[in-house]
Amino acid sequence: MPGAKPALSALRAQIAALEAGTRTPPPVLPFGDPRIDGCFPGGGLQRGGWHEVGGSGLEEETGAAPAAFTALMLRPLAAQGAVVWVMRRDDLHVPGLVNLGFPAERLIQVRARDEAEVLAVLEDALATVGVAAAIGEAETPDLKAGRRLQLACERRGSTGVLLRRRPYGGPVGKVREVSGSAVQTRWRVAAAPSQPPPGEPGLGPPRWRVDLERCRGGRPGAWILEQAEAADGPHPFRLVSQLADHDVAASEPELRRAG
Repeated sequence: MPGAKPALSALRAQIAALEAGTRTPPPVLPFGDPRIDGCFPGGGLQRGGWHEVGGSGLEEETGAAPAAFTALMLRPLAAQGAVVWVMRRDDLHVPGLVNLGFPAERLIQVRARDEAEVLAVLEDALATVGVAAAIGEAETPDLKAGRRLQLACERRGSTGVLLRRRPYGGPVGKVREVSGSAVQTRWRVAAAPSQPPPGEPGLGPPRWRVDLERCRGGRPGAWILEQAEAADGPHPFRLVSQLADHDVAASEPELRRAG
């Protein structure tokens, strides 16, 4: 076959580059703080892959805090293309996303009939030209579905998020093994008490307790994050507290002075 020899040479070149460590690293989405970015092998959330974000308790049904965190995390990507949000329950509060600085004109909402259709639409969206990121609300996919999502992300370099959610409640189904090597990161997010700036009344920016439970090639971490003051800044989060052993590692005043 005439094309076999060039293809074999190209494959050998790729293998040699990998062995030499010269492969171009994938682009990342940094958080802007080394205490967070240091947990990732590339210095930030890897693009061109997919991630899982979930909550606990009532958040497994409403998904409010994980959804807000995900929208803010992916907000910088909205400047590069459309963001597709695939859901089973039509309850996404777009004005809330706008308050987080997310550009609503970049958002495409899709309602699916069941979880299988959510995963299928999510896979198609990730492989579509012009889509920078896609979010799908579903329970944990199996290994096969996870690999298909990763391949779809790699096809166009888009970033995917599976928002773990049971939108209609009910008993928890059979827990399936998460698609281990396919998912890049796994997060657990919960709302945290807001606090106004010193000497000012009212509420401060939204806050989340964020646990990075798994990071492929990196290490886990836990933080209290809040929405950054500059809505159009490059990094949408500000680190409030770094957590260790489920406690705040330093007091709030000390962290504010350090920041």
